[in-house]
Amino acid sequence: MTDPIRLSKRLIELVGCSRREAELYIQGGWVLVDGQVVDEPQFKVLDQQIELLPDAVAAPLEPATLLLHVPPGHAPASAVETLGVANHWPDDASGLRPLKGHFARLTPCIPLQAGADGLHVLTQDWRVERKLREDLSKLEQEYVVEVDGQLSAAELKRLNHGLSFNGAPLPPCKVSWQSETRLRFALKNPQPGQIVFMCNSVGLKVLGLKRIRIGGVPMAKVPAGQWRYLAAKERF
Repeated sequence: MTDPIRLSKRLIELVGCSRREAELYIQGGWVLVDGQVVDEPQFKVLDQQIELLPDAVAAPLEPATLLLHVPPGHAPASAVETLGVANHWPDDASGLRPLKGHFARLTPCIPLQAGADGLHVLTQDWRVERKLREDLSKLEQEYVVEVDGQLSAAELKRLNHGLSFNGAPLPPCKVSWQSETRLRFALKNPQPGQIVFMCNSVGLKVLGLKRIRIGGVPMAKVPAGQWRYLAAKERF
């Protein structure tokens, strides 16, 4: 009986490629082991069936952007630690295959308000990271805020325009009722703690905050704790 060997070495034996090509094929999700994608070059194999897909390309993975639904009661950092193939949203329509290489060197972008759950962006793409950083003041963020208390028409108008925060007038934003207990806030570059302050200023107690959109990219129907890819046609 022979000893197990690295998948990359076995692939070199089978197709006659270089070591670098073998690693790129495997990391790109183009190699099947007994019919299942294995994307780790160091994976040990013995007598399993190894297959290189016909349309395989020996090229580095394209950088990915992940949209994570941070669950209620979880800090974004702790939610990021759970990222993996297992909690990929099954209805993701991006057409991308979840690969382990997509979870490395992720940069978090546009922090959530303190205590908020919902849409959290993580990217490997420097172009996405730069756009979100440079366009932060222009991008509208949408939050749904669960509140307790009464709100008059005049106070709702104040929420839209008329409050000051940290000694400076707040720019106009769009605040409206989504339901009897939920307000919809659409505002650009909210300061840390701004939404809770705004609600408290008109006598409302905040019970929960959820970000559901950044610019033109919604969280969609991704359940809490799951994630999806940013699709090629989506733009913040």
